[in-house]
Amino acid sequence: MTLPELIDCAKDGGYSALSMRASQVGIQSTKEEIQAASSLIRNAGLSVSMVTGDFDIPANTERLIIPLRQIDRHLDLAQALGADLIRVGIKAETQIPALQQACDAAAERGIRLVHQCHVATLCETVDKTLEVVQAVDRENFGITYEPSNLLVCSEDYGEATIRRLAPHLFNVYLQNLAPRPGAPNIIETWINGPVEYDLVPFGDARGIDFHRVFDALTLVGYDGYVTVHQNIANGTDIALGARECATYLRACASFE
Repeated sequence: MTLPELIDCAKDGGYSALSMRASQVGIQSTKEEIQAASSLIRNAGLSVSMVTGDFDIPANTERLIIPLRQIDRHLDLAQALGADLIRVGIKAETQIPALQQACDAAAERGIRLVHQCHVATLCETVDKTLEVVQAVDRENFGITYEPSNLLVCSEDYGEATIRRLAPHLFNVYLQNLAPRPGAPNIIETWINGPVEYDLVPFGDARGIDFHRVFDALTLVGYDGYVTVHQNIANGTDIALGARECATYLRACASFE
């Protein structure tokens, strides 16, 4: 999908922003490509909610440390796209000093760094996530709450967890995974090993209770972005699927 096609899809679905991945625009893009993308997004009336500047971060590989050591390239990208949030990741406590240094560099530009609640990282469980936040100890470092990753790790994803994460909550990512023995998909976790799951539509009760999620987000006063992180597959038209996800979440959140 080209960036103009993605923009049209977002506009049609009533989205206000794009969470930018390197598959569209990343640190591998030229300055001219980044500037052109920024103009397209801005002229469409959209914003960039967050930047994931390379392919290793969403792939969650052992190369997660590299973006922290090359943080200036990611900061340049975020600034060019008008975003103040960059996704990062770590897999070992020995990487915390590099994350602190990256936070300090980002703070000089008014940019925040965020780590997603994600399997096979130091932020796999709620307790460990809060330990990481405390160890990093930077005001511009926070968490992306993602309930499905918590669910496959047998972690509570409801009000109690959201209240604990609230002081550090920078972003919300939503997809709907339903753990089930014998299911066709497998996700590797540190705490539970391989977990078999179904990818189910928003609203399917086998997965995440999004009404419960939005009730808790409202209670803690969260007013940031909520990103549709759902893999729209099985032959579903992407534009239609994106629109249906947004429509469903608006109903859960009770906002226009």
